[in-house]
Amino acid sequence: MIDSKITFSIEPPSQQWLARARRRLDQLTKPLGSLGRLEDLAAQMVSIREETFADPMRKAVYVFAADHGVTAEGVSAYPSEVTRQMVLNFLAHGAAINVLAKAHQVEMNVVDVGVDADFDHTAGLLHHKVRRGTRNMMREPAMSADELSEALDIGLMLADSANEKSYNLVAVGEMGIGNTTAASAITSALTREPVDLITGKGTGLNSEALKRKCLVIEAVLAKHFDNLPPNPLDVLRCVGGLEIAAMTGFILGAARHRIAIVVDGFISTAAAAIAFAIAPQVRGYLFAGHQSEEPGHRALLEYVGLLPILALKMRLGEGTGAVLAMPILESALCLYNQMATFESAGVSEAKD
Repeated sequence: MIDSKITFSIEPPSQQWLARARRRLDQLTKPLGSLGRLEDLAAQMVSIREETFADPMRKAVYVFAADHGVTAEGVSAYPSEVTRQMVLNFLAHGAAINVLAKAHQVEMNVVDVGVDADFDHTAGLLHHKVRRGTRNMMREPAMSADELSEALDIGLMLADSANEKSYNLVAVGEMGIGNTTAASAITSALTREPVDLITGKGTGLNSEALKRKCLVIEAVLAKHFDNLPPNPLDVLRCVGGLEIAAMTGFILGAARHRIAIVVDGFISTAAAAIAFAIAPQVRGYLFAGHQSEEPGHRALLEYVGLLPILALKMRLGEGTGAVLAMPILESALCLYNQMATFESAGVSEAKD
């Protein structure tokens, strides 16, 4: 389980550096605030990176993969074997995230935390399987306490590795048939929003199947939680996924190392919401890559207090929206670092 020493060791980004960044942004050769949210993004990045704000960006995306026992309840339009097939597609460089990662010079990492398949001799995969998929949360908790602890530790360990590799901007993505059901259950448990308002069609359910999905989630919440909101780690253990647990550990670990984190869509933001519930100070290290079409994503973003960088009507996952947002963050820092100030350019400032 998450050691309290880890959560206590996460310090929020520097308010001094944030104020310093705001002052510099106001001195650049532009009307005050005219770069809009780019100024907010730049200031947040400077508050995270402090004196290293001008160093080159070293970027990586971590795609966590796992299966979900709740797919036995008919909550997905795709069979669970698609998780295995997509992992192989990632390794063959054939998926959307591969294309985007290559286009934006982002190192790709694919992590098997709980895929219901044998990858023992598969090269290029980070092998960290806890078990072959979660249990069916409709019948019993998705994970045991030991399994949850192991998945969280995997995320923490990978964050340590990211720090050792000098990554300073990481994207968090996932792959797992059935994981929108887990994310919807997490969302409702944390935010207390009605299930039917935060549950979407996932991979493409029809209306009748969506009703079934909502009924399953309502039954799951009633089974596992007498009172809402419950402890966030209990939420993760009972209704989460192994990939969501690993992402939670990764986010906590990356924040501990003062690494900027871009979360993707609904699933990875569910992990970020759990991390935030455990250690609210992680919020200062988080960026929301985009606004997913999944209805629960908005509720999670509001819960954590994040504004999406992009809104492209995407709902693919894999880390695609997070990687797409990385050049925006880089652009914000380039403007901060390279624009002239009114004084250095000899440009007159606005009159009071």
